[in-house]
Amino acid sequence: MGILRADLSVSLDGYSAGHDQSREHPFGSGTGERLDGWMAGWMFEHGDDHRAEVDAVIGAGAYIMGRNMFTPGRGEWDPGWTGWWGENPPYHGPVFVLTHHPREAVPMEGGTTFHFVTDGIESALEQARAAAGDRDISIAGGATTLNEYLAAGLVDELRLHVGPFTLGQGTRVFDGVPPQEFRTTSVRHTPEVTHVTLRR
Repeated sequence: MGILRADLSVSLDGYSAGHDQSREHPFGSGTGERLDGWMAGWMFEHGDDHRAEVDAVIGAGAYIMGRNMFTPGRGEWDPGWTGWWGENPPYHGPVFVLTHHPREAVPMEGGTTFHFVTDGIESALEQARAAAGDRDISIAGGATTLNEYLAAGLVDELRLHVGPFTLGQGTRVFDGVPPQEFRTTSVRHTPEVTHVTLRR
């Protein structure tokens, strides 16, 4: 059985998103692409230096994400919305989206299928484990979802991708999470981001 790991891009002060998320501002107003721009190699002079981390982010057997990672919408679903990533999302596997509003599964090109889970984080993890087989499961964000899994003591490996800037407000990793003990297994940096891997 694979482990449960998580990847999250954060600012120096621990924020993974600002306020006022919208279709035009997936990470909130004033945030732009600074948080996850390192994943798009063409955006930075040292973009190729992040290839191993990008491959690791999209190398899981199944994924779990919060609703706000999938859509800026609140309440009932917009049936025309199928995510931020176009017709061929990068996951190429099953993605379990935590939500309070039921929705039929949404299959996409490249093997990605979004499944919508209304009965909590444990159910999403159980479904992801069944789908992943012996491969790892990845929490694809955001911080609120990650914090729920951290608080439940379920995260085996945490990979933070820290940008050299502060946001000062928004949604922050570890908010509401009881004390945690990790060991640092690797740290690697470029001028754009520092990749920190922590194991429980």
